[in-house]
Amino acid sequence: MNLAELWRIARFGVVGLTAAGVHYWTVVALVELLGMRPQLANIGGFVVAFWVSYFGHRHWTFSDTVDHDVGQRTSFLRFLAVALLGFAMNAFLFFLLLHFTTLPYYVALAIVVLTVAAMTYLLSRLWAFRRSIAR
Repeated sequence: MNLAELWRIARFGVVGLTAAGVHYWTVVALVELLGMRPQLANIGGFVVAFWVSYFGHRHWTFSDTVDHDVGQRTSFLRFLAVALLGFAMNAFLFFLLLHFTTLPYYVALAIVVLTVAAMTYLLSRLWAFRRSIAR
């Protein structure tokens, strides 16, 4: 692995941790301040964190791999697909942990968010933000 890829992983980590923090604290705020059920609040956390993640990865993490003229819409739609897959995994794992363990929701959520991060990096790097081939 070269230095450029290590730097990209570090940037992914910063953006991912920021988005995860936004997701986590949005869920906690919705549950604690508005009395939402944790699984419903998790949807709100995803929506807010999606935009933090997309703009951070597009304009910082993967900015050198995106063809800015041709690939903007393509990368958005691909990243949306990656994010929705990640959220589906997130929601399913969150459901399992909430219903089949005695973990508090905030511990279960932390486990789930960290688990989904590796898949998101790989799909983002290899598919969502890869350079488009000009026609």
